[in-house]
Amino acid sequence: MASHSPDRLRAIAADLLEAAGAPRDEAETVARHCIEANLAGHDSHGIIQIPSYVDRIGKGHIVPGAKFEVIQESPTTTVVDAHWGFGYVQTERAMQMTIEKAKTQNVAACTIFRQGHVGRVAAYPLMAAEAGMIGLMTADSGRAPKQVAPFGGREARLGTNPISIAVPSDLEGPLFFDLSTAAAAAGKIKLAQARGEHVPQGWLIDENGAPTTDPAVLGNGGALLPLGGDVGFKGYALSAMVEILSALLTGLGFGVEPTGRHNDGCFIACFKVDAFRPLATFRKDVADFAAYLKSTPTADGFNEVFYPGEVEHRRKQERIGGIEIEDKTWEGLAALAEKLGLPPIQA
Repeated sequence: MASHSPDRLRAIAADLLEAAGAPRDEAETVARHCIEANLAGHDSHGIIQIPSYVDRIGKGHIVPGAKFEVIQESPTTTVVDAHWGFGYVQTERAMQMTIEKAKTQNVAACTIFRQGHVGRVAAYPLMAAEAGMIGLMTADSGRAPKQVAPFGGREARLGTNPISIAVPSDLEGPLFFDLSTAAAAAGKIKLAQARGEHVPQGWLIDENGAPTTDPAVLGNGGALLPLGGDVGFKGYALSAMVEILSALLTGLGFGVEPTGRHNDGCFIACFKVDAFRPLATFRKDVADFAAYLKSTPTADGFNEVFYPGEVEHRRKQERIGGIEIEDKTWEGLAALAEKLGLPPIQA
């Protein structure tokens, strides 16, 4: 794997999307989100996703420059039809709208549907945290093909259904979590396929319901398992609730439609901290709480306790000087550039 600067990767991603038909501002927004995912160590949601977005543009599954339509709202709520636009673009706008409502109403919520992949879910609650709010977001892929089996089942019935919450604090890096309610995000399985690697035991079952570490089974009759291993009923319950908030409340529905169109639905909520406690006091308390968690003696096999989000913050500091991209992904980007008539991408 070769290392590349974040700026170069952002430019490559934006150029590819623009060449595929995206307006430059939208291409840059998608590229920014993808490379931020790489910087945080979530390569499954990074530049590896760009070829799939270009493919979806070609199929008409993503509509560059799509309308952002508010179809219902109140002082504290918004319902958005994204008209199949880029999830990154439409959801960023929906989150900003929700933040603005919470500034005056203290709490606000939004649902958004009919849009492309939103990527790393944490990116949006982190916007709320920067605005002095607690941000929450759930996401579901609507009636796109499913990847996750219900606890005790062997066929996929759910998406990976992530949930993220971020809070403001005085810490150097933000305190947040962003987790798939499955044992792993589907993108991590694709990343393992790209790298020719196996995945950990407990992530996947094959078409017969037998445990496997072969990532090739996903999409070929196999399925991801819910988060939690032997207590996977907990991840299953969380996943069901995320689907209700993100797919049923938005009106996307459940199951799989024949086209297989990826269709992220999201539920967003923002809570203005000042409506509950002084923001400065809360920020300090969160930092003190994180220090309290980190002060525990470490268990066998561990050198340090991290607060939620600290690992991603450290990875960003490490990767700011260069991000390693696997050869297979780079070859795919180079082939895509040639197909789109762009200058060759040099390794």
